[in-house]
Amino acid sequence: MNIRDAEARDAEAIAAIYNHAVEHTTAIWNDVTVSVDNRIKWITDRQEAGFPVLVAEGDEGQVIGYASYGPWRAFDGYRHTAEHSVYVRETAHGYGIGRKLMKALIAEAKTRGIHVLVAGIEAENTASILLHEKMGFVDAGTLHEVGTKFGRWLDLTFMELRID
Repeated sequence: MNIRDAEARDAEAIAAIYNHAVEHTTAIWNDVTVSVDNRIKWITDRQEAGFPVLVAEGDEGQVIGYASYGPWRAFDGYRHTAEHSVYVRETAHGYGIGRKLMKALIAEAKTRGIHVLVAGIEAENTASILLHEKMGFVDAGTLHEVGTKFGRWLDLTFMELRID
């Protein structure tokens, strides 16, 4: 497996991973899928703003996961805090890809002056919570019934990692 910076050519695979999560999981609290053009713009906008977008390539060169972070909040005082996302193709779960992407993303954050990475995780997503704990994140609290999807209220657990 290879982890590298995302390029426009990766947008189709990133959109497919994202859209699967939208349609089948509570990992992304959106109801609408995205187009390839939307993901090209997202990659470009993130990278132009100085944020990484990483992809994990499988042995045959296919994108099997991606990770990024962006602003935590839009105020200057939060400029050293970022919220991250890591998504892995549904057929590639359980092979350590998310862990490798997180490790690379944390290394990027360290070199770019990020002090704290924040994760917002649907509170029943135990696999993601366990992964974050293994990576050194700690529980920072839960907001109850702040989102909805698939006809039910969702709780949002926050986790944090101090990098430096």
